[in-house]
Amino acid sequence: MNLVPFVLHVLFVTIVHCAPRCEPADQALGRCQTQSAETAQCVNNYLNYCATYPNVLFPNLIGQLSRAEVETSAEYALISVLDNLLNGECTFDLKLLGCSILAPRCENNVLLKPCRYSCEALKRDCQHAFEMIKMAWPYFLDCDRFFVSEEEGCYDPVGKYSDTGLTGDLDVPDITLDFRHHDYMEMTKLLKQTASLCADISVLYSIGRSFEGKELYVIEFSNNPGQHEMFEPEFKYIANMHGNEALGREMLIYLAQYLCSEYLSGNQRVQTLINNTRIHLLPSMNPDGYEIASEEGPGYNGWTTGRTNIQSLDLNRNFPDLTTQFYRERRRRGSRVDHIPIPRSYWNGKVAPETRAVIKWLKKIPFVLSASIHGGDLVASYPFDLSRIPTEDKYFSPTPDEQMFRLLAKTYADAHPVMSDTLKERCGGRFAEDGGIINGAQWYSFAGGMQDFNYLHTNCFEITLELGCDKYPGDDDLQPAWQQNKEALLTYMEMVHRGIKGLVLDDRGRKIKGAQIKVRGIRHDIFSVANGEYWRLLPSGTHYVSAFALGHTRVTKKIYLPVKMEGAGRVDFILRRLQPDIETEPLEEGMDEIDLIEYHERTEGRYEDEDEYSQEKPWWWSFFANMGHSSPDWLLKTM
Repeated sequence: MNLVPFVLHVLFVTIVHCAPRCEPADQALGRCQTQSAETAQCVNNYLNYCATYPNVLFPNLIGQLSRAEVETSAEYALISVLDNLLNGECTFDLKLLGCSILAPRCENNVLLKPCRYSCEALKRDCQHAFEMIKMAWPYFLDCDRFFVSEEEGCYDPVGKYSDTGLTGDLDVPDITLDFRHHDYMEMTKLLKQTASLCADISVLYSIGRSFEGKELYVIEFSNNPGQHEMFEPEFKYIANMHGNEALGREMLIYLAQYLCSEYLSGNQRVQTLINNTRIHLLPSMNPDGYEIASEEGPGYNGWTTGRTNIQSLDLNRNFPDLTTQFYRERRRRGSRVDHIPIPRSYWNGKVAPETRAVIKWLKKIPFVLSASIHGGDLVASYPFDLSRIPTEDKYFSPTPDEQMFRLLAKTYADAHPVMSDTLKERCGGRFAEDGGIINGAQWYSFAGGMQDFNYLHTNCFEITLELGCDKYPGDDDLQPAWQQNKEALLTYMEMVHRGIKGLVLDDRGRKIKGAQIKVRGIRHDIFSVANGEYWRLLPSGTHYVSAFALGHTRVTKKIYLPVKMEGAGRVDFILRRLQPDIETEPLEEGMDEIDLIEYHERTEGRYEDEDEYSQEKPWWWSFFANMGHSSPDWLLKTM
């Protein structure tokens, strides 16, 4: 037998039958040269969630062969629940984009291809919405894989983008402040839009959830958002702690929009502030209480309706009472009167999830300065809030940093045209003689307040700002209130750069965490943080400052801070080790408290399905739980 013809025949058959396989997506886009038995034809579109176009083509761009296969897929399930997952943000546009892949548009038996620039623009505008719920960007919206360039011929499925919109400098957005009250959904949308418009300098994140499950959103501003940078102090504003005190909530929404637009517009003051400070704004610590208060609305709200959270807990009475312990220990030599650990017994009581979220936040970020914004009067109040004489409800009870706290409170009051007014016949007139400021306990005494807790448990100094006698003012009062508070809000933030900052190193140049920074005459130490850096708020004048760490020598320096000094002075410390082989051990009393907080969150059972509190699946996984082997693992973010 002649083998040559036989071998050639087998080789020819093998080549024909082993031609490179054409992926369905490439076939649908016309990237393959195949000899199909049938010519592709348009079919009627009966997909309820993708009913944009009357005719579609199968297989679709991810290889699904029929309407039935699409309707039972995880990709289609995602399209159907986007509204619930993203609270309505971007969902209409995302559905249009997703359906251009799952139900590709077909006209005259020709597939119309979606444009890559449309996908890229929508991803730029909306990816943060997925990141907020810790969800990956869907694989079938891969702009490079499933979308084509204009040169190949395409259409914009979203209908609002152009290819030129992705190149060149973006125009400065026109942000117009809407002077009215915003409910939770409206507030969330505005914060997300602001973070998206200023994506280079801002990020939106959540510190936890309210009792009813609302996210406690924080918008951050920094030249490197999401990251702590060396010598860039951390600042925070918290508002709406009492749900019926709504003015501060709106002020922080406006402040976020103002910082964004002014930075992009080239406002040098705002750019300097954001480039050198990490700013965190929490507009609503008690969104559940606000919803109750807003049912009555401005002008009709009672003094207490919506004040507490849903558990009827006053959040400004719900923090650990460390002030009582301070008063008990302050006269004992060598006793601890700063960075006081949270008593274990505190967790046995009723701790609101909103309170717990803030405590956890304070322990994760080394805040330097803060203010809590309230309503009901017009005054800047500073610690302590708890009277040092238990039987006296109105008794002057200063902290060791009385001079600094008075300066902080006076800074805000002096920048506020009404708070600093000497007229007594006005809102807040009873504080006029003192320049619009007061010691908290001298006003009225209470335990469990947030500003006392900040001072006694962390490095952070916090005061309380009462911005008006009407807790829930009408819409017409919001613009005047913004004009009165805008300068004061900015000026107070700039105070975070008052005093000194520096590094604490050992004699080998290693950074020391947990070194104590002491100021002679002020019995309140602050600790260096993970990078060995520290910030110490101080008034002007001469100070003797020392640094000490376990197993190292103490170093003392004399410093002078001028009255008009711009920025914090740099004072570094190098501590010599007492023993050559000793390892640097930071002071970490209470270092297990975050673990304890998370333990109580798990044992409450309210977060058992959430990825923040569980090692299993995120909360949104329940939307796909019944899909079995088709569950969308591709939506899970890889760590």
